[in-house]
Amino acid sequence: MAEESKVSSVAQQDIDPPSYYASRSPDFTEHRYDLEDTRGRPWLWLTVKSRSKEARQLPLFFDCDTITGIIEVDLDKAEGSRGVLISVTGGVTAVGQDEIKFLDVSSELWNAKSAPSKLVGKQCWPFSITLPAECTVSEPGRSKQPQQVYPLPPTFSERASPAYIDYKLVVTVRKSAFRVNQTLSTTFVYLPLIHAEPPSPLRQLAYKEGTALIGPEGDPDGWKLLPPVPVVGTVFGARQVELQCTVAIAKPLTYALGSPVPIILTLKGSDEQALDLLSTPSAVRMHLLRTRLVGSHAVQDDPVGRSNNVFRESVGTPFFWPSDEGAPEPGTRVLQGELEIKKGLKLGFVFPRFSLRYTLVLLPFQAPGFTPAASDASSWLEGAALLSEHVTIACVNAPGIIPRSYAPPGYVYPQEGDYNSVIGYLENGNQRFYHHHGFS
Repeated sequence: MAEESKVSSVAQQDIDPPSYYASRSPDFTEHRYDLEDTRGRPWLWLTVKSRSKEARQLPLFFDCDTITGIIEVDLDKAEGSRGVLISVTGGVTAVGQDEIKFLDVSSELWNAKSAPSKLVGKQCWPFSITLPAECTVSEPGRSKQPQQVYPLPPTFSERASPAYIDYKLVVTVRKSAFRVNQTLSTTFVYLPLIHAEPPSPLRQLAYKEGTALIGPEGDPDGWKLLPPVPVVGTVFGARQVELQCTVAIAKPLTYALGSPVPIILTLKGSDEQALDLLSTPSAVRMHLLRTRLVGSHAVQDDPVGRSNNVFRESVGTPFFWPSDEGAPEPGTRVLQGELEIKKGLKLGFVFPRFSLRYTLVLLPFQAPGFTPAASDASSWLEGAALLSEHVTIACVNAPGIIPRSYAPPGYVYPQEGDYNSVIGYLENGNQRFYHHHGFS
């Protein structure tokens, strides 16, 4: 039978992401919601404690948290009530599609049939539900294939997003036959509290003492040296040149929100003029690329999907400056760089029907007087990148690690577009049918 329900109005608020990435503090905030009858009198109350800093925010829970609270029901105003149920649900939804549930944990708090006596007046029941670390998912339309186990994905919702992941806490008051069940629910935010891995001992020492970072040769454990790539093009339309580009990225490739990522870029070749042109910081085109995949290919390592099911955008641009370490060598130019991992970025995840990944990509160089050999240097969304490397975004740094910036004095990070990087909920249901395609 259909249910009458109320979803807390808090669920439509925007959320300030930085306030949610906190340590596992013992302090909890109390949130309270209610459901009114036709005369405007409350008769059902939900009280829940969470890690949110303020009651006006949505409840917040980390991985394996236990959700606790109290359900209160005025049975004199809730005629025909036969039971009370509390549920934690999670689902993934593509615009224009029905929700696919991957989590449904319920606890029956009261059943009139099994109760020793009839209850009247205002009653209350405490509840406690522990969030699982993983869930078992079967692909829609593939019931014959074995179910797969995945970590619970983080909450994901952005304005006009092609898909989102939503968690709810739902109270159901079951009614007698021929009466409509009633529900009170609130959306909550779920975040796995991922820590970045600690950097190499030499980098930790540099952070602690404020000394210069040691490069890949002196600290091989602190850098991932990507394979050299050729940079081919024409200088001033007169002659063809080929240089060799090598990029080193700080290891481990797990970076906390709000932290700087050191990068070293080296160019080598025999054409000094070409080296001078391409070693200008503005000639380097490197981006942190966010890719969202919607559909049956979302869990594939190297997915190939329709363009309307693949959504890419740049969410970060490193800044480079000439290295001041050592004397310049003929035939070699070295640039130091830094990428800021913005605090508003979402955590990546891989989940059936919807995934989000981050990749650091180097695009063909651009400089006055240099024409890259690539047929379309701007077509980076179609795989024209010279090199790419997958990276992971974490909530917080490893315990005791405080990364420091090595950017030159007075440097300000490049201003980026918003890219919908705020955790916000769709302002109204109509946006679910925004001009995007659903799952394929």
